Amino acid sequence: MGTVTLKPGREESLRRHHPWLFSGAVRSADSSVRSGETIDILSSDGAWLASGAYSEHSQIRVRVWSFDHDEDISDSFFRRRLERAVRAREPLLRDGTVTACRLVYGESDGLPGLIVDRYGDFLVCQFLAAGVDFRRRDIIGQLKELAPAEGIYERSDADVRLKEGLELRTGVLEGKEPPELVEIHEGNLRYLVDIRRGHKTGFYLDQRENRARIGEFSGGAEVLNCFAYTGGFGLRALKGGAAAVTNIDTSSDAAALARLNVSLNGLDESRVEHITGDVFKFLRTYRDSRRQFDLIVLDPPKFVGSAAQLAGGSRGYKDINLLAFKLLRPGGVLFTFSCSGLLDPALFQKIVSDAALDAGRDACIIRYLGQASDHPVALNFPESRYLKGFICTVW
Repeated sequence: MGTVTLKPGREESLRRHHPWLFSGAVRSADSSVRSGETIDILSSDGAWLASGAYSEHSQIRVRVWSFDHDEDISDSFFRRRLERAVRAREPLLRDGTVTACRLVYGESDGLPGLIVDRYGDFLVCQFLAAGVDFRRRDIIGQLKELAPAEGIYERSDADVRLKEGLELRTGVLEGKEPPELVEIHEGNLRYLVDIRRGHKTGFYLDQRENRARIGEFSGGAEVLNCFAYTGGFGLRALKGGAAAVTNIDTSSDAAALARLNVSLNGLDESRVEHITGDVFKFLRTYRDSRRQFDLIVLDPPKFVGSAAQLAGGSRGYKDINLLAFKLLRPGGVLFTFSCSGLLDPALFQKIVSDAALDAGRDACIIRYLGQASDHPVALNFPESRYLKGFICTVW
């Protein structure tokens, strides 16, 4: 096994078991090591710190497999990690009321760069880092035994792979080709999911618990669901007794699937309006026409993808929240989210607070929201917490 040696004074994060080693901390690395291979990390004085997967192209030069010197990074290592991750999700799937969840969540499950989601009888995998891509055949073989499925489909089409020097890949890895749409269950609702072309791996599994909460506030409400995708929040609001739901998304394909989801659940289609277009534009149109709502959901895409985008992304969050506050009736409720990992929760709260102030509304947070329990946040890896949300009431 090759080695990476750190510059003096750069070992502190590893001693705290943070799983990333950045290129700027590296003094030297064995030139014979290929990207994806396992390598030992040594301090500047030669002390062993960890073993991990080397990536010659990424700014994250090594992603740590283990901080245990005696742990062999072999097939049995990956089986143990995968088995632990799958077993942790068993209570969620046990009674069949939930049939889709995240089985493996990268660093939080000790498998940096690996995402595995279950959608009914199919698994969807993302190999987003050099190390797990190098071990893909071993991982797939273990998944076949630990999480049996009719088929395993790859969605390694995220741009982060390009930073690892990896090409984008999609397609069947094992078993059957998935159908055009896969049906999943979330409690008393059913959703159709496009795991081959949909966002992320097909559905926003991280919002499952937050979708369930919206029913508490939906009875008789006029609901505006912004960045609706396939209507997840809107569907749950309808089930909760909403008088009317307006879904807005830029994708006509997503809107078509949202319509199918309403029909699939036997809900009153006359209570739903599906709009394809720019959310910012429609929010301004509603403001100018003085239209108001009882409940608004803001679940936008990531506005901050890098440190350079922080200022611009913050303005985007401020803008949509300001508009939403202006559109809420007195006593109305706002569900607002950010999935930008680089946006600190305290800063997001300040942005929402400033938006309410500028809108001339008094508001308070009645509940803090985050990602679902199958997306756990590792204490040694705070970056695994990316989804932040609030339920706000407005006066």
